[in-house]
Amino acid sequence: MLVSQPITVGVVGAGVIGAGWVARMALAGHHVRWFDPNPGAQPFLDRISQNAVHSWQGMDWPMSPESPVRADTLAAAVGDAELIIESVPERLVIKQATYAQIESAAPPSAIIASSTSGFKPSVLADGLINPERLIVAHPFNPVYLIPLVEIVPGIHTSDAVRDRSVELYTEVGMKPLVVRKEIDAFIADRLLEAVWREALWLVNDGIATTEEIDDAIRYGFGLRWAQMGLFETYRIAGGDGGMGAFIAQFGETLAWPWTKLMDTPELTDQLIDTIAAQSDAQSGHLSIAELERHRDDNVVAILNALATTRWGAGEVVRRNRVS
Repeated sequence: MLVSQPITVGVVGAGVIGAGWVARMALAGHHVRWFDPNPGAQPFLDRISQNAVHSWQGMDWPMSPESPVRADTLAAAVGDAELIIESVPERLVIKQATYAQIESAAPPSAIIASSTSGFKPSVLADGLINPERLIVAHPFNPVYLIPLVEIVPGIHTSDAVRDRSVELYTEVGMKPLVVRKEIDAFIADRLLEAVWREALWLVNDGIATTEEIDDAIRYGFGLRWAQMGLFETYRIAGGDGGMGAFIAQFGETLAWPWTKLMDTPELTDQLIDTIAAQSDAQSGHLSIAELERHRDDNVVAILNALATTRWGAGEVVRRNRVS
């Protein structure tokens, strides 16, 4: 998926998400400069980059040999960038302070794209000199492999910035989903939050362990969601009558006390310890690096299978292959 016209991309913050952005943008052929004050950022980014190369080889995607460059300062990372990706910690005061530094050093035409998983772009842009150039581009881990990126314009974001953002992320093999209205946590994380809340209750009430909950997803509905999503899955469940028949048959269950979506159990030390212990029992025999590689290989296998059937995310895979 080598881009036809490389640009300079500045990445600020190289944690799990930022390092994933560095890897994807560099492998796609952009000139990447990144900054992170953490002394341990380089070896972590090296590991993520190795994961990305391994995954892209499995996807049969072309890769640029150009390596990303670590900048000594934030100003050096963004000084001549056309796209600036902010992936600093999820604290509003930290993000807004970062934007102030970016604006003092970056070209006025540079797009500032936040990786935030929840803040509205209009809130993030408060205090910016040029708020029209800030947009949210929310990815999913691993960033170098998962296609979806939620593009969320704020009330000040220009149409040109929105359209250019869609173009840039499409060029690096992603599926931009433009969120039509600002809302906290956007689309995907709001859905995930609902499942997460219910999962916490199931552990809290002693109904299921972390492994049993994961099994319910990965052996069950997760396989359907991976290639059809929610509404298409339920459309089929309605038989020949489609979605209308499904809602007519199951709609009344929404009034039943099946879930606790508007509440969460108190995250007491006991509950936290229980979840951590169950998670350790589930996969503590593997290091995080080993889990990353298993995750990536599994995602590659699923995406390749979907490419064969030309369904769902498989279309993105086919579009970006070598041949």
